[in-house]
Amino acid sequence: MTEGQDPLLAETPYPLQETLGFTIVDWAPDFARVELPLSEHVLNRFGVPHGGVYATLLDTALGYCGCYTGSAENKQFCLTLSLNVNFLSRPKGKRLICEARTTGGGKRTFFAEGLVTDDTGERIASATGVFRYRGTR
Repeated sequence: MTEGQDPLLAETPYPLQETLGFTIVDWAPDFARVELPLSEHVLNRFGVPHGGVYATLLDTALGYCGCYTGSAENKQFCLTLSLNVNFLSRPKGKRLICEARTTGGGKRTFFAEGLVTDDTGERIASATGVFRYRGTR
């Protein structure tokens, strides 16, 4: 962990995160930001990122935005109940950026929405989701 880095963002990447190469770059109450540099291993045979990559980034960011606790020892987890993804465009830049925010919820579930853009500002994909808390809370 680098000096001044949020310990929540220094969490060891899980296997899918490591394989795809995305990082959680910002995480706060009701907000998460995930970034992925574009590389060959996420492209489909047409040469653009596979739609599942966008869905994975959105599912990750939407889930994280509702699970912030402020403590690395007190982790909150969730399960995706519903994820509706809209594919809008293809990237023109070299990095995918996914930002998500909670939009509501209660004791057991929360709702979130997110947007994938690239580093040029191109809107790539959007999503809404419903998540159920698991673990702490």
